[in-house]
Amino acid sequence: MDESIGDLLPGMRRMGMGRRRMTAVDMTYGAGVPEEVSDVRLFPVKSMPSRNAYQLIHDSLKFDGDPTLNCATFLTTWMEPEAQKLIVENLDKNRVDIDEYEATERIHRRCLAHLHDLWNGEKGQQATGTVVVGSSEGIMLGGLAMKWRWRERRKAQGKDASNPNIVFGANAQVALEKTARYFDIESRLVPVTEESHYCLDVHKALEMIDENTIGMFIILGSTYTGHYEEVALMSKLLDELKAKKGFDIPIHVDGASGAFVAPFAQPDLHWDFRVPRVVSISTSGHKYGLTYPGIGWVVWRAPEYLPDGLTFELSYLGGVEKTFTLNFSHPACFLIAQYYQFIRFGREGYARVMNACLYHARLLSVALEATGVYQCISDIH
Repeated sequence: MDESIGDLLPGMRRMGMGRRRMTAVDMTYGAGVPEEVSDVRLFPVKSMPSRNAYQLIHDSLKFDGDPTLNCATFLTTWMEPEAQKLIVENLDKNRVDIDEYEATERIHRRCLAHLHDLWNGEKGQQATGTVVVGSSEGIMLGGLAMKWRWRERRKAQGKDASNPNIVFGANAQVALEKTARYFDIESRLVPVTEESHYCLDVHKALEMIDENTIGMFIILGSTYTGHYEEVALMSKLLDELKAKKGFDIPIHVDGASGAFVAPFAQPDLHWDFRVPRVVSISTSGHKYGLTYPGIGWVVWRAPEYLPDGLTFELSYLGGVEKTFTLNFSHPACFLIAQYYQFIRFGREGYARVMNACLYHARLLSVALEATGVYQCISDIH
């Protein structure tokens, strides 16, 4: 193929483009990749054809494992073609721009209402919460809200508010410790034992609470064993503590895993807003919410549990909008995919999926213990 671009397209030669030759090598594997691209420390100087950029990255990613074969992953690795189509169609939308993407915001509010209902929030009350990048952000917002409410209460009482602490089990995943460290809150870690099923010991937790305790993180679905910590019992013990010492301690439930399992597999278990001291719940949509990464949720019992000081008003996207997330820009596509899963499966479908997961967990645990080599310490199922 010896023609130049100038020979094929009249006028191109006059523009100085006739010197570039179209040769067979342009279509071969790796052609057009600049030599300096091999030095990954340097920002590329020259451009390359899109097909070569794609091939270069595509092939390098073959060294990754296959997500569908990753038995240790926390995240959803498969969605239906219809859900994937919705994701691709909405990749370019910023969820935060609610004036421009009004229909997306309606979906956002519907998802919050669905979760408020799923977690047995008060009937007739508008859901207070937000979509977030993952449960870690949800935990941080829940912790911040408890800190601010505690600080306001202490200042109203004329007391020192400089030494907040928060109580949770030593089995906690890193996001809980990040919340405390990033927002200058003392972590009070409750030791776990075999007797406490390697998660929060509610009686030992009581011993760590004082007037500077802003609240408790209680985990529904321990990262290590899958256990549900005893939310209802902890709430009852906190009621007794308040009667004795006057400490009014709220609970944030870290439902990263369990908040999308318990409502379907153990619907009679009281861990959610049916428990009086639970003021907020966070979860991961990209775990048992059955949606690709990165999406999570945080919902408060009522608007008064989200301090006004954490809410910002902005007007530079068109209208006046309120935001209280740590991340400002946020892809809308995964929010839309989450809504797809809600209306696609409903309670019946989610229950079928969760019970299937638990069935296979039981089967695997029995098989492992039958070898005589393993002991399964998770008994959540």
